[in-house]
Amino acid sequence: MDHAAEEVAYIAYFIESKGLPQTAKKFIDDSFAFFNRLSDTQIKHKSCGYDIWKGQGYRCASYKRKYVVAYLDKEDEIIICDFVSYKLLL
Repeated sequence: MDHAAEEVAYIAYFIESKGLPQTAKKFIDDSFAFFNRLSDTQIKHKSCGYDIWKGQGYRCASYKRKYVVAYLDKEDEIIICDFVSYKLLL
């Protein structure tokens, strides 16, 4: 989760640098709330299509149609591995 947390912080810092501190805080709060919802056992996301992540067994979830959350789905926990912009995967 450390790498994903760093990416969220980096994006929030960028938003804040544009003069939108409340929006940056909301982005952080919403991102971590989304991460928590990934542990819902009723929802299973598909395996990642990105070859490197597919080889590592990651599942992918879209966040706000701009970002991808790659995570490992264990029986008793999820491990957030990456949080990146879709643009970086193309």
